Amino acid sequence: MDKEEIKKEFTKIYYQYIDSIYRFFYLNSDSQEVAEDLTQETFSRLWKALNSQEKIEKPRAYLYRLARNLIVDFYRKTQKNQEILLDSMPEIRDPGDVQKRVIINTEIEKIKKNLQGLKEEYQLVIIWHYLEDIPIKEIAEILNKTEESTRVLLHRALKALKESINRN
Repeated sequence: MDKEEIKKEFTKIYYQYIDSIYRFFYLNSDSQEVAEDLTQETFSRLWKALNSQEKIEKPRAYLYRLARNLIVDFYRKTQKNQEILLDSMPEIRDPGDVQKRVIINTEIEKIKKNLQGLKEEYQLVIIWHYLEDIPIKEIAEILNKTEESTRVLLHRALKALKESINRN
């Protein structure tokens, strides 16, 4: 690919996945700033990969693998617990948008209440499959697992989530 093709490909991928990658980091970190920094690093690495002529056939799986590795590295470096932390709320830039505020608050509260106690892998598959609408096949690619083991993992995660809800 020449520079123009790389730029077009990057721009297409960026606008298609920026919101979901940011949301992934936001749900897996303790601050908006960390989510923004890690999102930027993810797309920076994508840019480098494209410029090195690396063939990226499945951009969403590629980005989520990068994102998962970055969040793990982040917690290793800061020596924090690697469980998903959901302690902060996103800043809403348009305070007049009440409907958006209600939707975000409701979704975040549901996630905080029901997912916090689950182990990391369970949280990830639930978020990816049900909040990000990523098919099982792609989640399997992200996790480097078979589709069958990913289905089993999702089933166990949902069972654990139901048990958590019933306890609360």
